[in-house]
Amino acid sequence: MSFYTIETAKLQDLARHHRDSYVTGKPFPHIYLDGVFPEDVLNQVLEEFPNSKQIDWQRYQNNNEVKLASRNELEFGSFTRHFIHTLNSRPFLEFLETLTGIKGLIPDPSLEGGGLHQILRGGLLKVHADFNKHPGTGLDRRLNVLIYLNKDWEEEYGGHFELWDRNMEKAEVKILPLFNRMAIFSTTSYSYHGHPDALNCPEDRSRKSIALYYYTNGRPAEEIDPSLKYHSTLFKVRKDKLEDAKADVKKVLRDFVPPILIKGYMRLKGKK
Repeated sequence: MSFYTIETAKLQDLARHHRDSYVTGKPFPHIYLDGVFPEDVLNQVLEEFPNSKQIDWQRYQNNNEVKLASRNELEFGSFTRHFIHTLNSRPFLEFLETLTGIKGLIPDPSLEGGGLHQILRGGLLKVHADFNKHPGTGLDRRLNVLIYLNKDWEEEYGGHFELWDRNMEKAEVKILPLFNRMAIFSTTSYSYHGHPDALNCPEDRSRKSIALYYYTNGRPAEEIDPSLKYHSTLFKVRKDKLEDAKADVKKVLRDFVPPILIKGYMRLKGKK
């Protein structure tokens, strides 16, 4: 097995060059970078990436998420384990600290919520804000790093990583999950993100990524909502979907509620 050694000076130059773009990113601090890692490094990770049946994936199948995930290192390939350990090492943490301005970053060797992620055709992950504290250590979650492993990925396949405004009115940024593309963003109770539309890739393809999360002991007071001191994943409803849901309810009422009751309700509403 070959090894990946971080080029510290090169990464620090990259971080300094992009720091202003990161800090001023809208709707919240973020950036995506292409080609940060040598292609042969991610080729080795991709070669080891398990298909949907090779390992004991954690399978999410509900209204908010349809995806596969694994944080069990024992089921990862040897080079994949090495690569993840490298991204949890001090040189990569220094790159992230210079880029984001967040000091004292702490990696998560347990990969809580992270590790390998895979989404098959029809899968999705609705818009949400992530859990804000590590369930084991109680540390504050501050940063997400997503590395995509999808070669020859067409726009029509979908699977864009979307960053949404606080009012859930629109996606302000859409990032196609291309091979050797890394997305980084600051994690708060308002950093709404996801890929909310069903994946449209061919049946023999899937959306593959590595997810790593970084923490600090405490966080700035302005990032803390007193009503949300500790929370799990917060799924949000898009404004357009909310209007669709209201329209569906109205249709049901029209179909099943006697017209005389609807007319009576509308008269009462008109008097208010």
